[in-house]
Order: sequence, then structure tokens, then C-alpha cells
Amino acid sequence: MSKLPGWLGRVGAELTQLGDRLGERRAEAEADDGTVRDSVPAPPDYAPSVAAKPEPAAAIPWGMRVAAEAAWRLLVLAGMLWVLMKIISAVQLVVMAFVGALLVTALLQPTVARLKKWGLPRGVATAVTAVSGFVIMGLIGWFVVWQVVDNIDVLSERVKDGIEELKRWLLNSPFHVTEQQISDLAKSLNDAIGTNTEEITSAGIQGVTVVVELLTGLLLAVFATLFLLYDGKRIWQWSLKLAPAAARPGLAGAGPRAWRTLTAYVRGTLIVALIDAVFIGLGLYFLDVPLAVPLAVFIFLGAFIPLVGAVISGALAVVVSLVTQDVFTALMVLIVVLAVQQIEGHILQPFILGRAVRVHPLAVVLAVATGGLVAGIGGAVVAVPLVAVTNTVVGYLRAYSLEQAMRGGPGPHGATAHDIAPTPAPPATPTPAQKPTPGPDTAGSDAPPTEPGNGKE
Repeated sequence: MSKLPGWLGRVGAELTQLGDRLGERRAEAEADDGTVRDSVPAPPDYAPSVAAKPEPAAAIPWGMRVAAEAAWRLLVLAGMLWVLMKIISAVQLVVMAFVGALLVTALLQPTVARLKKWGLPRGVATAVTAVSGFVIMGLIGWFVVWQVVDNIDVLSERVKDGIEELKRWLLNSPFHVTEQQISDLAKSLNDAIGTNTEEITSAGIQGVTVVVELLTGLLLAVFATLFLLYDGKRIWQWSLKLAPAAARPGLAGAGPRAWRTLTAYVRGTLIVALIDAVFIGLGLYFLDVPLAVPLAVFIFLGAFIPLVGAVISGALAVVVSLVTQDVFTALMVLIVVLAVQQIEGHILQPFILGRAVRVHPLAVVLAVATGGLVAGIGGAVVAVPLVAVTNTVVGYLRAYSLEQAMRGGPGPHGATAHDIAPTPAPPATPTPAQKPTPGPDTAGSDAPPTEPGNGKE
């Protein structure tokens, strides 16, 4: 152990001497040409020149760079929408109740404003409007249930007669259907019902759960409607504070326009649905079709689902008339339904709704289908007004952005491919009589900040 420190000292001394010799050689090389030579010698004069490699971003075609940046942004948006849909599915009852409250508020809010102009306090005007609206809706629902219960016996007898008539027609038809085949079919239906008794019972229990959820949603919608009617303006102003300061002026202008669109849609659809229900209901009544009033109410409710609701409600009226009456009556009902729907589509909707909620039929069909897949009947009802409001908001924000850009506001930021565009615009040469135009980083820097809007126009 005593020899180890001496051995380490000798190794350290030799390394020191080696470093000194390397330093002397480097100093001699610098003294020869005045430059520090690298470990790799320079290429000879006769060697071909090699161009420097471009930056990796410049080596990728411009179209591919744009597609890549658009793709990852779309992926982020798709992920955000997926998370949002998961959240909405988890609280679907609350969301649907609030959306229903918005629709009812859009229908009743003009009445509140009118009562306030007449001198009633805000609370009294809200209470009178809400109570009147809910009482009218409750009376309509009670009238429908009363009509169904009062005519259910007549309908069941007509259905039995229709089934017997259908049976006789099948026996005398050229399809060569025998009575034994009809009996076997009826027996198969009875066996299927008996086999699936447990599933039917569970469906009944699930129906009770649905009724409880429906009542809960109705209570939430009632309370939300009351607060929106009474304090909707302050709720909107508070919602604006959640948005970034730079986006508040645009949203403050888009909000009233979106609300006008929603109000026009609800009131216009209500008028169109009422006209459809009255005229088709009168046709059913004069043709002596049972349950004419409940069918008219069903047509009224179906009108709130554009295109699809009218087809389903009209088909139901034709089927009921076919089962309870005859083929001629069903044909007449079909003519009445088609005539009223044609008048609605070509005259009533363009005249009543106007341009405020004009949406392309393809967008209507896709919106109704998507809403039905996501949230059932409720989603199909709110899909079209949501598309109409979104169309209004996007159109206004686009016009607002263009107006701000024309005023010399700051341009968009964050485009990573903007600095490496293949064909940059040439710089403008200002004349002596003109001042240089400030760039996107300096434009409007001395202007005072824009105050956020208050939701009024």
C-alpha cells in the first residue's frame, strides 16, 4: 500500500509532460500559418465543390408542409370535440334541459320585453309570461292525453276491423295466402311475446327510469327558463368575461345576432307547425279519421324536426287512416298531407322565417341525422337551430375579422409555415409623399386598447 502513492505520482507527471509536448506542437503549427488547423484536412483544389445541405423544413415541399400543419391542427380540434362530446354525454340530461330552456326562453322573451315596455316590473313580467306559457303547454298536453284516452276504445275496435279486413284481403289476393299460414304467423307472434316477457318487463322498468329522468329534465328546464327570462342579460355579460379580452368585442356583437336568429327560428317554426297541425287536423276530421286531434298535435310536434318530423307524422296519419278506414281515405289523407307540406316548404317557411335562418337542405338533413344519433329525439330537435345559430355567428365573426383587418389591425399570429413561403410578396417601395405602412408587428401599437362590448348593439 505504501508504493501506490508513488506510482500514481509518476503517472501524473508523465501525463503532464505529454500535455506540455502537445501544447508545444500546437504553438508551432499556429506560428507556421497563423491559423488553428482542424483534425480534418482541407480538401485539395482539384476536388469538386459540394453545396451545403438545405434546412430540413425547406427540403419538404410547400404543399406537404401546409397539409401537415393543417392535419395536426385538425387532430387537435377532433380531440377537443371528442372530449367535449364525452362531457356532454355524461351530463346529457342537464345539457338537453338547458337547451330546451333556451328554446322556450327565445319563444317567451319577446313577451317579457313587451310587458316591461307597458310598465310592469321585470319580476312581474317574467312571472306572468312564464306562468302563462307553462299553463298553456300543460293544457295542450292534458288535452292530447284526454283525447287519446277518450278515443282509445274506438281506435282499438277500428284496428281489429282493419286487421280482419286485411286478413280477408290476403285470403282473396293473388298471393295464395292460406288461413293456416295466417294462423301460424299469429301463433309465432304470440310465442315471441311470451318468450320475451322478461325483456318486456325490463323495458317497462327502464321506461319508469326514463319517465323519472324526463320529469327531472322538465324541472331543470323550468328553473333555467325562469332565470334566463329574468336575468338573461347579466348572464350573457358574465359569460363574455370568460372569453379572452381580444375576442370579447367580436363575441359581444355576435351574441345579439345569434339570439335574434334563435328567436326567429323558434317563433317561425311555431307558426308553421301550428298551420300544419290545423289544416291537416281539419282534413283528418272531415275524413272521419279517429284520433284526429291527437294526430294533429303529433304533426305540430313533428314540425320542430325539419323534414324528418313532417314525413314521420304524415306517414302515421296515413297508416291510421288506412287501418281504421279504407284505402280511399288513406289516399285522401296522403294528398292532404303532401299538399300542406308543399305549401309549407315553398311558401310558409320562406315567407315567415326569411333569410334569418336560411340553411341548406343538405345541412338540415345531416344536422338532424347527427343530432338523432348523438342525443335521440332531443338532439334532432335542437340540431337545426344550433346549425342556424352557428351559421350566423361564423358569418358575423368572419365579417368582423375582415373589417378589423381593413382598419389596419394586427394580422394573425402563430402560422409556423408563414416565414418559409415559397413565393414571398415583394416589399413595397413607399413614395416620398407616402408614409411607410406599419407591419403586422407594429400596426396599431400606439392605439388604445379596445373596450369589450356590453352585448348591446
